[in-house]
Amino acid sequence: MFEDNILVFKALSDDSRLKIINNLMEADSYVELLAERLDLAASTVSFHLKKLEKAGLVHSRKDQYYTMYALDKSFFEKSLKDLIGTKKVVSAEEERQKLYREKVIKNFMVYGKLKSIPVQRKKRRIILEEILKDFEAGKTYTEKEVNDIIKTYHEDFCTLRREFIMEKLLKRDKGIYEKI
Repeated sequence: MFEDNILVFKALSDDSRLKIINNLMEADSYVELLAERLDLAASTVSFHLKKLEKAGLVHSRKDQYYTMYALDKSFFEKSLKDLIGTKKVVSAEEERQKLYREKVIKNFMVYGKLKSIPVQRKKRRIILEEILKDFEAGKTYTEKEVNDIIKTYHEDFCTLRREFIMEKLLKRDKGIYEKI
């Protein structure tokens, strides 16, 4: 879809094509009539109409002896945001971080269990965020409930619970925990 939008912008980047679109906004037309109105050769108009049709801006239909061209009105109802916002562009840095995160999880977790608690803070944070997925936002937990969830990952629930608090992933108030 993103590539299709590039075709659209390329199609709109030509003055003759913009003139053709302007004429088709008034009424459907055929090559010879557009050529006469725009003072262009019929072959030139035909070439530009094919580009516009490939980009999805116009469509053609047979009408007796002529091939009639019409604007795709639904396309012109789209906003610029619709055109350029169809695909989130992932930066190389975001992709690198995603791969790093996956590698850390793969190295420290086997079958959903934590092999060991990472010493490096950055890796430990990734593991904590992974475990945090088992906690619901807005729900409160007793210390026992927190321990039970953490125990499904690693037997040292005390260390991990403390890490959740220090990393500000969980908050604790009078023995009640909540996901931040």
